[in-house]
Amino acid sequence: GDGSRTWLVNMLDGGSHQVADVPESAFCFYQLTFAIITPVLISGAMVDRMKFTSLLASMGLWHVLIYCPIAHVFWHPQGLMWRVGVLDFAGGNVVHLSAGSSALVGALVIGKRVGFGKRSFHPHNMLVSITGACFLWIGWFGFNAGSAYAADSSAGIAFLNTQIASSSAALAWMCVECLRRGQPSIVGLMNGSIAGLVAITPASGYVDPSGAFFVGIAGGLACFYGVKIKVKFKFDDALDCFGIHAVGGIVGNILVGCLAQESIGGVDGAFYGNPGQLAKQVYGILFTVAFSAAGTAVILFVVDHSIGLRLSTQLEQSGMDRAVHNTNMYSQLAISSSTKLSESGGGTGSMPALTPRGSTGYTPRANG
Repeated sequence: GDGSRTWLVNMLDGGSHQVADVPESAFCFYQLTFAIITPVLISGAMVDRMKFTSLLASMGLWHVLIYCPIAHVFWHPQGLMWRVGVLDFAGGNVVHLSAGSSALVGALVIGKRVGFGKRSFHPHNMLVSITGACFLWIGWFGFNAGSAYAADSSAGIAFLNTQIASSSAALAWMCVECLRRGQPSIVGLMNGSIAGLVAITPASGYVDPSGAFFVGIAGGLACFYGVKIKVKFKFDDALDCFGIHAVGGIVGNILVGCLAQESIGGVDGAFYGNPGQLAKQVYGILFTVAFSAAGTAVILFVVDHSIGLRLSTQLEQSGMDRAVHNTNMYSQLAISSSTKLSESGGGTGSMPALTPRGSTGYTPRANG
């Protein structure tokens, strides 16, 4: 909250100013994992059309001017929301709602991708997408259970609740998808699991496993329809940051105000005789949305009028991999249809071989 740790000087060895049993260096590094993932979420709404230099500038400013103040008011004992009593165990407001609100502003300010609404933008590699979703699911245990700052019952219940909510949300999304479209999809399953992870984040250390189940179901259903908001209002949130992280963050914040139990996290929610907690959660939601959205609009305005936000149409259409980063996503080698190789003993067999671009055989198209 002050400047005493500027440039990471005067770090305490015996424990941080907030957690006595955790060295301040470890506490600092752990907090930075939240700080770095939040701008990444926002960038997902503006992919394929924002200048790289503008992204670095705007996200750097966003971290200092938006993220740090929000983290302070919710997580520091002297912070406004902490003193009010708003519950946010692992970042429902600090990470997800702030990112989702800012992503919506970013998508509206920077505009749509070239061809948006006229052609589909499908994931270019489902294996990579599935692998990434698995890493997210596993890593989320570190965010939620780690926010207990101890290997104790609080960490244990947060760990368990995270798994229950993400699984139930994936199931809820899959069921709705089957009812509406006749079949489930792996993309829907991934989105559902992430929706549950987002929703349980503020509540993971405050609700019991039954509460986590209902948080997951509600998060999965709300986010299934949340991602359709961009279709109705025709804005280009490329990776559904608003539809999942903002909507899921709101659901989680409201439900922790209803389902929190004093025996779990020290505070009762509205369903256990403390309706005032729900009012506090709504106050926290309004503060986060207003502060992050307004601040993001100002930052993007400044960046746009100084170095510009958007790539030229020509560069956008040619693809940022090559046009901006001088890199091809895929190798110039391709797998030929089949090449017979002689084997010892006189037998023959077929085995795929790599052939340079331009040679006989199928050559994949490089992704721009």
